Amino acid sequence: MLYHVAWAQENVKKEESRPDLPLIAVQEADSLNSYIFQPLTPAKAAFYSALLPGLGQAYNKKYFWIPIWYAGIGSGVYFYIKNNEEYNRYRDAYKRRLAGFSDDEFWGDGVNPRVSVDGLVRAQKVLSRNKEISLLVAAGAYVLNIINANVQAHLLQYNIDDQLSFQPSLQFDSYDFSASVGVKINLVF
Repeated sequence: MLYHVAWAQENVKKEESRPDLPLIAVQEADSLNSYIFQPLTPAKAAFYSALLPGLGQAYNKKYFWIPIWYAGIGSGVYFYIKNNEEYNRYRDAYKRRLAGFSDDEFWGDGVNPRVSVDGLVRAQKVLSRNKEISLLVAAGAYVLNIINANVQAHLLQYNIDDQLSFQPSLQFDSYDFSASVGVKINLVF
């Protein structure tokens, strides 16, 4: 036998200190604790992180995330720059070989080239793909930074206190006095 009984009430007061950011004061029914719910806080944190990576995390007071996002974005930019330099080296050598010169850094001993023309073309393709992947890593870390700031701001608004609990209970059926096991959830507003 499964049954559900629920009661709910809502005590919400709106307070506006500024017209652009509405504040809602929530008073719990059986306690004197109240907290301020700011519905625009997640958007503000995401906006700050979009302006400057890590600024949304600082707004949420989650400072340990800032070096993580800068390491992600910085490593993507670093490898993009390194792969671009290598790509330019191989491209310049390939252009000189097509022009008929044999004095590039990949030529070798003067008789046999250390890297063939096909090797220069393959290296350019690999380095071009690595540049694109590095750029995607940096852009992905930037976007994840914004999402992380938004989600953290949402999670900070949940009211988690000692009154939230989960208790299994044993209920007796009033008809035949048999025991039944179930889950009981009481929500008090």
